[in-house]
Amino acid sequence: MGNDNRPAEPGQGHTGERFAQWADGRLGYRRLAGSARRLVFPDHWSLMLGQIALHSFVILLVTGAYLSLYFHPSSDPVVYQGSYTPLRGLWVSEAFDSTLHISFDVRGGLLVRQAHHWAALVFVAAVFVHMLRVFFTGAFRKPRELNWVFGFLLLILAMFGGLTGYDLPDDLLSGTGLQVVNGTILSIPIVGTYLSFFLFGGEFPGDDLIARFNTIHILIIPGLMVALLVGHLALAVRHRHAQYPGPGRTDSNVVGIPLRVYAVKAGGYFFLVSGVIFFMAAVAQINPVWHYGPFRPDQVSAGSQPDWYMGVADGFLRVMPGWEIDVWGHTLALDNFLPLLIGMLLFLAMGAYPFLEAWVTDDDRDQHLLDRPRNRPVRTALGVAWLSVYSVALIGAANDLIATRLHVSVNAVTWTVRIGLFAVPVLAFFITKRLALGLQRRDRDKVLHGRETGIIKRLPHGEYVEIHEPLDQAHLHTLTAHTQYRPLEAAPVRDADGAIPGRTQRLRVGLSRVLYGPGTQIPKPTAAEYKEISGHHRP
Repeated sequence: MGNDNRPAEPGQGHTGERFAQWADGRLGYRRLAGSARRLVFPDHWSLMLGQIALHSFVILLVTGAYLSLYFHPSSDPVVYQGSYTPLRGLWVSEAFDSTLHISFDVRGGLLVRQAHHWAALVFVAAVFVHMLRVFFTGAFRKPRELNWVFGFLLLILAMFGGLTGYDLPDDLLSGTGLQVVNGTILSIPIVGTYLSFFLFGGEFPGDDLIARFNTIHILIIPGLMVALLVGHLALAVRHRHAQYPGPGRTDSNVVGIPLRVYAVKAGGYFFLVSGVIFFMAAVAQINPVWHYGPFRPDQVSAGSQPDWYMGVADGFLRVMPGWEIDVWGHTLALDNFLPLLIGMLLFLAMGAYPFLEAWVTDDDRDQHLLDRPRNRPVRTALGVAWLSVYSVALIGAANDLIATRLHVSVNAVTWTVRIGLFAVPVLAFFITKRLALGLQRRDRDKVLHGRETGIIKRLPHGEYVEIHEPLDQAHLHTLTAHTQYRPLEAAPVRDADGAIPGRTQRLRVGLSRVLYGPGTQIPKPTAAEYKEISGHHRP
């Protein structure tokens, strides 16, 4: 018998085979590929939101690399001599000049530039809606807390990436936005002036703004976002995807499609997303900087609004009263600082909520089944209330356009938004909570009495009743598989050692009652109730 482990002789086997063996011995890619082939992905339309974010990010990288070949990130003045006649002969910055060169003189430049801008808007929207899907379905629970943090940081970086890219052309519209940003930074107590000088390289607008924003936009932020995306995907594979409740779906398995099918569908979906973005870039003009002209510090662009994701900050600024106070001889501009603080708290509340819920529920189990939003009424209501604040602030960012287009007073629009910021979230919370409880009650009735068929039957004693059709086991499982938490027990006045419970424990118990106390959920039907009604009271 020959030695099967002897090395291959020179010339034995194909070159590709020998290279594959060499690579597998050092990288172990075959074992990795074998593990990947065993991966299963849930097949649900809401999971496409994450794919849209990933695909649009790839488009951003490709189009951004193309644009960087022609863009000159400099504030040095030059005389414009390009193809756009109305601005020819004017002094502009090199950044603005190169932007017009890309738009009018580079073959396909305007299409790529607009595709880059549209891809940025789609990317932020996809990440935002994906985060909402994760929030409302409880996909942030253990062991996916870090994934939530990665997604939250990715959203923040995407917003600042869009802001820095929006300001690179050095046009009058972006310059107006930068003036607002600078005023907000200056309102920060103690460190505001230093931050402004560091960011702009001196007194606004400075000479290093374009170069610094370009470095942040094309190097720092994309690098951090790639790292977060890789970590996010690695954790998703490590913990596997959470799935919606249904028959055969448990915390220990995944029901879905294999990787090879998922990869083919994802590839096709990438071309679909790319086609939609480039179609929008071809037919819908966005950010025509030649209409605004070059930035000048002594001018302001009328009717200026930032991209939608920064509109919430602009809305807070527009509706904030012009309050200022003097503290120890220094003026504190509350009309700029408070909107900044409120906006930061709004997003920090979003990022911290999963940890607050885990602390309140004291649930340390791994959760791989998603919640139906109706089964967590308070969480769902809080999410809708958060969205209502965001939406009202967006309306406030367009108060001037609303006033001019609808022929109403801008003060009336501003005061409506001010009142709405306090009233709308409260109404949204209670209405959403009541709707969720109503849906829970309907699910309970379906489980106990079955589905309405629309068939009316007259009983022997003259009563008319509607015939109900019993639900199948799969539907019953979907409606009853969720866990209903109980609020934490109230802490005694004194524990066994005679010590008084601390404020933290009392706060934890109080929040637990808010989330899962009386009036926050409809009890699921018990097995005894189901057997009694289905056996004796179904026509």
